[in-house]
Amino acid sequence: MSSNAIKFILSLVFCQLAGIIGALFNISSISTWYIHINKPEFTPPNWVFSPVWISLYLLMGIALYLVWTAETTLNLKQTALILFAIQLLLNTFWSYFFFFLHNPLYGFIEVIVLWIFIVLTIIWFFRIKQLAAFLLLPYWLWVSFAAVLNFSIWQLNK
Repeated sequence: MSSNAIKFILSLVFCQLAGIIGALFNISSISTWYIHINKPEFTPPNWVFSPVWISLYLLMGIALYLVWTAETTLNLKQTALILFAIQLLLNTFWSYFFFFLHNPLYGFIEVIVLWIFIVLTIIWFFRIKQLAAFLLLPYWLWVSFAAVLNFSIWQLNK
């Protein structure tokens, strides 16, 4: 197997693994805590979240691969990959704050920081490989929606 094929597989697995770890934080809370809190009318049904996130992690994995294998300066690539890793870690920990701790306020604060790091990652990815940046736009849009949803849930359950 070629080096690029291995990098592609690792990129996909790395991102999907972040989603699996995040899901471990919310698995017990969905049917116990989350079902009983007040949610705004625009809250999607629970079945929507898994396919959306799996698709977004797939796009993130492809974007990661494109940047990882791009021809660019080491400094530029390292910065982009560090930003990507930070936003992915923040993504994983949102579930911890919101679902595991049952704390929409902490989740909202965390999702704002996540949103900022996604924007920074998109900017740096754009400098290296424009397609990689564009692949992160659906993720940015979904997290933007998630921030509004998270804020609304916090407000409805103060």
